[in-house]
Amino acid sequence: MERTLAIIKPDAVSKKVVGKIIQRIEEEGIKIVAMKMIKMTKEQAKGFYHVHKEKPFFESLTDFMSSGPCIVMVLEGEDVIERYRRLMGETDSKKAKPGTIRREFGTDIEKNAVHGSDSKESADFEIRYFFSELEIIK
Repeated sequence: MERTLAIIKPDAVSKKVVGKIIQRIEEEGIKIVAMKMIKMTKEQAKGFYHVHKEKPFFESLTDFMSSGPCIVMVLEGEDVIERYRRLMGETDSKKAKPGTIRREFGTDIEKNAVHGSDSKESADFEIRYFFSELEIIK
């Protein structure tokens, strides 16, 4: 069984579409094994997105991610990283395929409703960033 981190971003939380996004995840047969609502500080967002610190969008991304509450989740299932990434759609909501979460609930490349780990290595770091082993259902 593989695990990945999923985040419902501040734009989707403010639009009140959290339940719809969770429903899409569950309908895909993906199991949620941990979930909580948080509000990251700017420093926490910088720590989470440290791999992008040299990129031009780093400041606006961390401003956005610390602008309001998020839902962080640990998802579990066979090939869950790839399956959840397909369900999310492309990073730029305008280029995402119809039927994907980002196409339906996102508005642009930054306010794209959700985040998902892109590899096993990043999933391991990202899950540990937000959850202790005690918070994850076995």
